[in-house]
Amino acid sequence: MFNKNKPGSEDGGFNIPVMSDRTPAPTERRDVEPAAPRAPTPASAPRSTNLSTLTAGVRYEGNISGGGDIQIDGALKGDVRLARVVVGENGSVEGAVTADQVEVRGRVSGSITGKSVRLLATARVEGDITQEQLAIEPGAWFQGRSIQAKRELPTAASLEAPSATAEAPPKPERYKPEKPVAATMPGGTA
Repeated sequence: MFNKNKPGSEDGGFNIPVMSDRTPAPTERRDVEPAAPRAPTPASAPRSTNLSTLTAGVRYEGNISGGGDIQIDGALKGDVRLARVVVGENGSVEGAVTADQVEVRGRVSGSITGKSVRLLATARVEGDITQEQLAIEPGAWFQGRSIQAKRELPTAASLEAPSATAEAPPKPERYKPEKPVAATMPGGTA
């Protein structure tokens, strides 16, 4: 990079090369085969271009909501409400997680609500899970209740186009007894 003498230099001092003098040297090595593309490791979650990441080794505090996707590799204390949530192997969430798709490889302390919830082998979940679909791999640890959310199946009435003149059905009246009912105590008379 530094030349003691440059051709055509008479002073014999040090010359600092100018950017125009720096041309990259050709890097031609024929003894090394080109590296094969790396396959993603099973421990890493698939990432999309729209996936935001909370970096490992950093603690976050607060709620996160929106319509995007997130991968949590750090520690989050707060609730998450997004379209897709991935908790990485080293990630942890202390709070409620709500998303259409939830994939847990790390730790969640709180409730999980989603259409599709996957607990991978390294997952550790303490809290209730409300879901339409639940997949738990062998090795995952789960302490809580699993609540199956009801899937809304389309009915013939819901498939018909609503007409502009259709009125809402009348509300059913509450039951009203003809005579007031007196409360009775066990062992007492009415």
